[in-house]
Amino acid sequence: QVQLVESGGGLVQPGGSLRLSCEASGISFTRYAMAWFRQAPGNEREFVAAISQRTGSIPYADFAKGRFTISKDNAKNTVFLQMNNLKPEDTAVYYCAGGARIIMSQLRSQSAYDYWGVGTQVTVSS
Repeated sequence: QVQLVESGGGLVQPGGSLRLSCEASGISFTRYAMAWFRQAPGNEREFVAAISQRTGSIPYADFAKGRFTISKDNAKNTVFLQMNNLKPEDTAVYYCAGGARIIMSQLRSQSAYDYWGVGTQVTVSS
């Protein structure tokens, strides 16, 4: 049974930081591309960042560049999203996703991912 379990969300003030974690089980973690997406109230789910399974390619959404960093620990089957200088518009539910056989051009596409976590709420407010 495949599970992706996110943690680390919460309430943070503007300018603050959070580190999200996503622990995977039931998959060969090193063979999977991993990604973070987010969905704000009233908005569609959007791509945040991804890390490919082979090349280590790391694309970011424009809003994430310079503020967010995706990384992974293969020994712990865990992918992280370090978020700095958070803004109120970063408020959303953040989802972890994993997929096998994803080519680089597909890393930003939700439909390319096989498995999803249930999400963790991030609220940026003073």
